[in-house]
Amino acid sequence: MKKRVAIVGLGSRSQLFSKAILEEYKDGYELVGLCDLNQTRMNFWNSKFIKDYGQGPFATYAVQDFEKMIQEQRVDIVVVATKDCTHHTYICKAMELGCDIMTEKPLTTHADKCIEILDCRAKTGKDIRVTFNYRYSPRNAKVKELIQRGVIGKVINIHFEWTLDTKHGADYFRRWHRDKSNSGGLLVHKSTHHFDLVNWWLDDQPEEVFAWGQLAFYGRENAEKRGITRFYDRCYGSPNAEGDPFAIDLSSDENLKGLYLDAEHEDGYIRDQSVFGHNISIEDSMSVMVKYKKKTTLNYSLNAFCPWEGYKVSFTGTRGRIELDIIDNAYISGSDVDQNNPDHNMQEIANQGKLLDVNKASETLRLHLHWEKPREIDIPQGEGGHGGGDARMLEDIFVGNENDPLATAAGIDAGVNSIMVGIAANKSIEQKKTIKIDNLLNRNLYK
Repeated sequence: MKKRVAIVGLGSRSQLFSKAILEEYKDGYELVGLCDLNQTRMNFWNSKFIKDYGQGPFATYAVQDFEKMIQEQRVDIVVVATKDCTHHTYICKAMELGCDIMTEKPLTTHADKCIEILDCRAKTGKDIRVTFNYRYSPRNAKVKELIQRGVIGKVINIHFEWTLDTKHGADYFRRWHRDKSNSGGLLVHKSTHHFDLVNWWLDDQPEEVFAWGQLAFYGRENAEKRGITRFYDRCYGSPNAEGDPFAIDLSSDENLKGLYLDAEHEDGYIRDQSVFGHNISIEDSMSVMVKYKKKTTLNYSLNAFCPWEGYKVSFTGTRGRIELDIIDNAYISGSDVDQNNPDHNMQEIANQGKLLDVNKASETLRLHLHWEKPREIDIPQGEGGHGGGDARMLEDIFVGNENDPLATAAGIDAGVNSIMVGIAANKSIEQKKTIKIDNLLNRNLYK
């Protein structure tokens, strides 16, 4: 019998799940309900589902009718893809109504909301899967394999630098994510991916966190300091946005237009706010130090205004060192819209040195052992989003994998361990002191 699935939160990210249910895994699952605060957005998806898959329209429900949807449609599984700060509401309500959960990361945004989810899960016994797709990327899995085999001995220190470019990084400052009360900031919304990778690579729990963070590039005040004088509140319809490489045109892309521009009259959500506007409460430059229970230390940094997208991570162990260097293709969430390139004098730059194609995706994994020459390790190629992780994750979630030697499947413990680093980091930035995670969340209650 097919599992009956409903999706709550119909922003762009929901398409990852709806496509899987309607196409690749339709033999075992069926979509039975859509729930969102915006009817136009749900109507848009229903039209696309009919056009692209020949399925639908599916029953739609306003958020206040979430419980009614579960009961009327006899839902088995709820996919939670709402704003981060509301995840706990739908996760707990769905579990109480007898549903299992597939939730977008982060699990939630605050320690008290995390405790609420843990309490509800303990009471109901329902299953929660957190969609950490980066775990499934072949390159990250290869690192896990090397560490698990003890190739570099005990890992003593990790240095992890993540760079978001001015296409992808800027997008967080146009959207609802720019308000920390919505997203928990990038240390919760985005870095939960990265902290989960470290937790998984090490098979360890984070213990203490110290962090610094600032809004150093985006925002009106920073722009004015750099001499910018042309401002606007939103891109659409603004003459000042013309020619701005940080602007996006919602009207030029089918998805962005249908999901946001055509839908904003219902909920007032503006998808194309200026990244140099007021009322941005999240940081764009962050540094975090983490101590783990087994005494490994992590030095982590995230910057959201870089000229290239990717990450560099190195593991120093008692027998050697692993280094992974990644250049990724950046994107704008929900769209293939590209931005205009800034008007650089390329000849002048060329005269100063050789131009490098930093936008060309690449991945390099190096192994350095004591007393040996370094070697490059082959990485199996992955296709699709998140370094090939999306497709593998969806197969694991919808089909399962009995052979999982790397313990890739992420449940509620992984969701908790990852967000608690970001939540503790936010506390550390606010209080200017080291934060012990166990002081925020008593793990002993949930073993």
